[in-house]
Amino acid sequence: MALAAASCLPVHAQTRPAWPTRDGHAPLVIAHRGASGYLPEHTLAGYELAVRMGADCIEPDLHLTRDGQLVAMHDATLERTTDAATRFAARNGGWRVADFSLEEVRTLAMRPQGSAALSFHGFKPSAAHPLRVPTLEEIILLARRLEAEGARPIGLYPEAKQAGPRLASHLLSVLAAAGYVGSDKVFLQSFDVDTVRNLRRRQQALGLDFRLVLLSGSANRLLGMELAQVASFASGVGVNIRGEGMSRSFIEMAHAAGLTVHGYTFNEARPATALPEYRKFMGWGMDGVFSNYPDLALQARAAEARLR
Repeated sequence: MALAAASCLPVHAQTRPAWPTRDGHAPLVIAHRGASGYLPEHTLAGYELAVRMGADCIEPDLHLTRDGQLVAMHDATLERTTDAATRFAARNGGWRVADFSLEEVRTLAMRPQGSAALSFHGFKPSAAHPLRVPTLEEIILLARRLEAEGARPIGLYPEAKQAGPRLASHLLSVLAAAGYVGSDKVFLQSFDVDTVRNLRRRQQALGLDFRLVLLSGSANRLLGMELAQVASFASGVGVNIRGEGMSRSFIEMAHAAGLTVHGYTFNEARPATALPEYRKFMGWGMDGVFSNYPDLALQARAAEARLR
């Protein structure tokens, strides 16, 4: 698969078609854990590949190490995606991220999952350490460098994987120190309602204004909470596309309440089945798609754009 040029702009920045999304722009393509269908998830290599394919946002899931550093890791434990279990003895009965220092985590080798591999044909990562667990600061430096090279914005979409104020405070501090104050380029997400509310309070106190997204395993759960209530502390929702209640009417109701809708996870690797799935949800007005295969999401978006 050929990579898109790094200067590739999102479709809505080129043609601005009339889409059924909340703002009328093309839906965002969000690289789920990076280009995780092709390269190890949550690595600088995976994030860079996604950007060079043309993704609008990269999504780092975040945990805190024992010494308080934010690292990109989906699981609370290390053994699924790294060789931690062969390098270190178990601590407190396992290999939790929170029980290891950043220095220790940096020594681990990544283990590709699913269809991912340690390399991707025609792509050479530019980062010094493309296949180790990165910190949030390293991800930001990569995004800023790729922005400068490609002359286009690259969105950050961190997920606070640990509930509570500690990780939320670290996350806001790192973003503020990097010069982010609040824009369409940054979304903050969590499955935990209290964490999203806490992020809202804390960012307001700091003079920050990032878009906040409440995640849910089903649309029905959000309907049970009342969408207007969700809109009082979040600007959008991230919803399981295979969960109960996901439909065109749910997206329309969320838009009416003032919420954007981002769907997860588009993980079909075969274009013949992946492209129709993307196009169905885009046709319903979904505002963004979390994809393991950003190039396929972009192909689907381009096909939909030609109809508008």
